[in-house]
Amino acid sequence: METRGITQEDFAQIVSVIDRWWGGPTSALAHPMFFHELGNDALVVEDDGRIVGFLLGFVTAAGCGYVHLVGIDNDYRRRGVGRRLYESFTARALSRGALRMKAITTPGNQGSLEFHRALGYRVEMVPNYAGPGRDRYVFARELSSG
Repeated sequence: METRGITQEDFAQIVSVIDRWWGGPTSALAHPMFFHELGNDALVVEDDGRIVGFLLGFVTAAGCGYVHLVGIDNDYRRRGVGRRLYESFTARALSRGALRMKAITTPGNQGSLEFHRALGYRVEMVPNYAGPGRDRYVFARELSSG
């Protein structure tokens, strides 16, 4: 498997599979802007030339590596694709001066909670994080350059 920066050409392929990978309507979160603007901060993992996972993320001006959306092919879950994406993105964020990492998920996403805890993220439920009545789990992890 290989990890590389996402390209504009990857958009159609990812949007065609994301709803199936997530088990519901999610493709609207994979806005074309991410494919045009994020460059090597957004990543894909390919196996034999086929995209089997992706991470849409960016580094904020305040020094935070933020993971917006991750998708993993159902046939590749529990094979290290998510960890590979997070580790690669974290290394890129750290090289660009990020001091911390952050991601969010919706209540009830137990798989995401377990995954982020396994990677050393702190977890906090934040009421109304995404607007009134839209609570989110917020994952955070401090980075060390040493």
